[in-house]
Amino acid sequence: MITVQDIHKSYGTIEVIKGVSFDVQVGEVVCIIGPSGSGKSTILRCINGLETYQKGEIRIDGDLVNPADKSIIGLRQRVSMVFQRFNLFPHRTVLENVMEGPVHVKHVRRSEARELAAEYLTKVGLEAKLDAYPENLSGGQQQRVAIARALAMQPEAILFDEPTSALDPELVGEVLKVMRDVALEGMTMVVVTHEMGFAREVADRVLFLEGGRIVEQGPPEEILRAPKEVRTQDFLRRVINPLE
Repeated sequence: MITVQDIHKSYGTIEVIKGVSFDVQVGEVVCIIGPSGSGKSTILRCINGLETYQKGEIRIDGDLVNPADKSIIGLRQRVSMVFQRFNLFPHRTVLENVMEGPVHVKHVRRSEARELAAEYLTKVGLEAKLDAYPENLSGGQQQRVAIARALAMQPEAILFDEPTSALDPELVGEVLKVMRDVALEGMTMVVVTHEMGFAREVADRVLFLEGGRIVEQGPPEEILRAPKEVRTQDFLRRVINPLE
């Protein structure tokens, strides 16, 4: 469904993505792990057309991702993105935040969008918060609203950019549970994460990225339990035992 082929991305003279290639099949969950600054988030932004790339190509179901072409608007409807920060409209209720995309992007009737938004907010466990404003929600609840907002666009795939990194530790579990439920329903997902337990339990495949390159990839039991590359071994040891 998603094809990333030999992508190179630079900011000025600094190359941050150096020939990355991978595919994501329909219904597959791919987790991307690696140290900060390795290019993980940039890859997601390139897939969603939020960043340009200088070489290679990205395709969604065969359609080229070209941020300069007007077709990118349609592609973004097919591939939603959940960010580290929740990016909710503070002056709109939870229900209105989730309705926003279907109404203004897909031109769904407001009555239909309201039903759709309520359905997905129930799915993420926030049926009692429809009329609340973001400032009255915890960080975990706000991120669940952001996931409901992504689901309400009824996308073919969802990209998650470290969705729990801005949360207090006790709130992480509620967001990961929603993500796991979404994965179990067959949603195609690409997840940039530091949550190794989630990657081990939910991912079909794990990519370890460093220095703008894929160092190693494979099933989670292979990459997370018995990585072949020394750099992957070192990274995982530091993540699991940060004081070493």
